[in-house]
Amino acid sequence: MTQQQRLNLVLELVSERRNVSIIEVAEALGVSTATVRRDLTTLADQRLITRTHGGASALGSGYELPLQYKIVRQAEAKGAIARAVADLVAPGDSVGLNGGTTTSEVGRVLGWSERLGMSGDTPGVTIVTNALNIAYELSIREHVKIVVTGGVPRRQSYELVGPLVGNSLQDFSLDLAVLGVDGITGKFGATTVHEGEAEASRQLAAVARRVVIAADATKLGRTTFARICPLDHIDVLVTDAPVPPELAGELGAAGVEVIVAAPGA
Repeated sequence: MTQQQRLNLVLELVSERRNVSIIEVAEALGVSTATVRRDLTTLADQRLITRTHGGASALGSGYELPLQYKIVRQAEAKGAIARAVADLVAPGDSVGLNGGTTTSEVGRVLGWSERLGMSGDTPGVTIVTNALNIAYELSIREHVKIVVTGGVPRRQSYELVGPLVGNSLQDFSLDLAVLGVDGITGKFGATTVHEGEAEASRQLAAVARRVVIAADATKLGRTTFARICPLDHIDVLVTDAPVPPELAGELGAAGVEVIVAAPGA
């Protein structure tokens, strides 16, 4: 296990339990208490956790982890979701992607897809994104046409935000907008942690024929700070586990199609 993988797992434990002891982390990861102490100090120095006597605690429910620490979280679920989302994309479609680990995986699947190959000079798929990491990774794929919005990058997520995002999109028409979110509920719809990213996602959704939310089960029934859109602005929710009954009823009432892509299925 690399140090980065270990740090990710420590953050996962702190996020789930809110408070952990050094002994708990050592037993969960199968490493020495000395290693755990060093890892907790590293994370505290990066202001990702708070060191406590004999352990660590989460900074708060609204704190946003940098993207690099989210990559391994729910990895199998996000892979299954990405494959299901890719099935919704037809050859020649234009697809908007916001930033995040789930949409990054969607972009990766689209980039690998043989079904979406070039047709003469026509790209197999056009990706319009405000996420610099997605644009960078897909720029080498011959069948993918990449369009990057304007904006100012956020280092936590590599997403471009600000008024230049909307200015870049105003003359576009997309077949799909695929949006990663931090929460989805009946009352508040799709939400995310940062208001600038919420606005960028709204701009992508506004120029799309269909809006697809890609969210693993940990996001269902959860609300975060900034609202992206209400449920009735969403066409499809792709997730990895059955939706809780109350939310399922609210999605149905709003006309949202639910696709469950179980990992390993």
